[in-house]
Amino acid sequence: MRPEILNPIFAEIEALKGVGPTLARPLAKLGISRVVDLLFHLPTGMVERRRVERLDMADAGRGVIVMLVAQSYKSSASPRGPFRVQASDAEGNHVSLVYFGGGGGWARKQLPLGEPRIVTGRLDLYGQELQIVHPDQVAPLEEAGEIVEREPVYPLSAGITSRRIAQMVVQSLDRVPPLPEWIEPSLLAHRGWPSFAEALIRAHQNPSDEIARTRLAYDEVYANQLALMLVRGATRRRKGRPLVGDGRLRDKLDLPYAPTGAQSRAIAEIEGDMAQMQPMLRLLQGDVGAGKTLVATMALLAAVEAGAQGALLAPTEILARQHLATLQRQLAPLGLNVAILTGREKGRVRESTLMGLADGSIDILIGTHAIFQEAVAYKALGLVVVDEQHRFGVAQRLMLAAKGSHPPHMLVMTATPIPRTLTLANYGEMDVSRLDEMPPGRQPIETRVIALERLDEVVAGLGRHVAAGGQAYWVCPLVEETDNDDSAAEARAASLKLAFGDRIGLVHGRMKGGDKDAVMAAFLVGQLSVLVATTVIEVGVDVPNATLIVIEGAERFGLAQLHQLRGRVGRGSQHSRCLLLRGNALSETSRSRLALMRESNDGFRIAEEDLRLRGGGELLGTRQSGEAGARLADAVQTAALIETAHADARLLTDRDGGLEGPRGQAALTLLYLFEREAAVALLRAG
Repeated sequence: MRPEILNPIFAEIEALKGVGPTLARPLAKLGISRVVDLLFHLPTGMVERRRVERLDMADAGRGVIVMLVAQSYKSSASPRGPFRVQASDAEGNHVSLVYFGGGGGWARKQLPLGEPRIVTGRLDLYGQELQIVHPDQVAPLEEAGEIVEREPVYPLSAGITSRRIAQMVVQSLDRVPPLPEWIEPSLLAHRGWPSFAEALIRAHQNPSDEIARTRLAYDEVYANQLALMLVRGATRRRKGRPLVGDGRLRDKLDLPYAPTGAQSRAIAEIEGDMAQMQPMLRLLQGDVGAGKTLVATMALLAAVEAGAQGALLAPTEILARQHLATLQRQLAPLGLNVAILTGREKGRVRESTLMGLADGSIDILIGTHAIFQEAVAYKALGLVVVDEQHRFGVAQRLMLAAKGSHPPHMLVMTATPIPRTLTLANYGEMDVSRLDEMPPGRQPIETRVIALERLDEVVAGLGRHVAAGGQAYWVCPLVEETDNDDSAAEARAASLKLAFGDRIGLVHGRMKGGDKDAVMAAFLVGQLSVLVATTVIEVGVDVPNATLIVIEGAERFGLAQLHQLRGRVGRGSQHSRCLLLRGNALSETSRSRLALMRESNDGFRIAEEDLRLRGGGELLGTRQSGEAGARLADAVQTAALIETAHADARLLTDRDGGLEGPRGQAALTLLYLFEREAAVALLRAG
């Protein structure tokens, strides 16, 4: 149960005065449905205005507060054109107040002719005339005292203004109760941090108050570290099932090459973990092509040798089916029953799979989120391998841990090299194995950056590549930052079809799973020469004959994503190339990114540099689903604070009496404040 002290800030947003269904809708688009969401919706900047008696060209480019009188109205010939209000100050200096859209009715109402009004907004020069486009505020003279000179600017959605949010924030801050302090006293004193409530007030009043914002970021990072530590402790205390294989299946496996030193080391660490009574929680980090799948296969076989079932969880249906094909091919001589379960399996096929899992006749199950569902019961689930884990949150890991009479061992694989600090942030409850060697035969990929004006040359080169029997990927960015705008990929596929005919395939996010898989299968067997795609091919697709990838609009991708995409080629023994097509408007960050891609194939170096260049934002590219994302701490703050937060969480659990002591009770409030109560629930259940 959430502590009662937090109830005032976990109230619905409609509890605030003046907030009804009309205002709740635009707030919901911003992810604000409760008072606490508004408190964590921090401003991104400040508007500063000067009070002036008279208009002056020297003030162009600044915010002003001035008394004006409307003299005349001027409509545009076009219904979509601007509506202008000609106005003048006390000394007769003229300014044009410009409104776009709406036909001028609102402007006439706000600014009746001949009546003085206080107007605020940014004063600009338009030719030799002064103008204010869409004044921020227009108020009668008697309300002049209510207009402020400094005002925070909030992220907005249609239907709400920054000022309205600021007014609601004032109400919300009044609801923040005095909370007990959860930060270790000497750390608090050393950093000079204010209390949580004071930090919130200061962060809303002044977006550049670094001390206040850092304190709030620390609270979030600390809550996450403490939750992960509690999850780890609770999992360690639960009794699992020791799994020790006898090697009979692994000895029969026909390997394409002898495992690298890094693979052998990871396999030994995993075998050691699985032999323990405590369930394994291990992260397997390996660059693209470092051979994680082989390590996972060995772990699954060890589980089956020990009389248990294994499950492999993939983030997409494409990848799940690819894993199925690979494992069925590899394990066919061993006589194992490998099955698949995704949202697409229906009717008798699904029933048959569920029965096979329950009676133990299925040895290894591969699937997507469908394998989480309540209806899926295993006879003896011993090991779960999660592929591309950053698509799954801690909440899903807990859900998996509850499957079966004993919590299964868990191996999480990620091909996104993650800087050490962020490994701690996202996988703090896990032991880590790193594959930092490449299997024999993997060649570095030649990477070139090419201006978009040379598109014709690139298409001609693609033609020569295809004529010689090669295959290629062509990746397009999303035109809008929404997951369903695949127009760029559709247009590119259409233009390439004009040049090369029906040997061009297209996959994108809006296609149905079956259609997508059919195109991928045609590409895999060589019926298609070029696969045009959005980033749906980023993860795991394996076509050794594809030795060329063209990434269009490369400056619009993050470094880690570019590296992932490049890893689609170089999977066979042939020389591979990656062409990064860039536009002309390059920022310094984009320039640095593309230069690093050209000179390095080292995913771990690229990840560290990505963190440095990107700063804030979603570092892993996809927010973890199934749990609250970071709202107050960006990636740079997380990296700077994580070690301290980890050490402080350990201090609390090891020295300060855990959650039972006074600081522990305060920390419990913190966990509920940042909605990490899944960790608390697990602790109580464990």
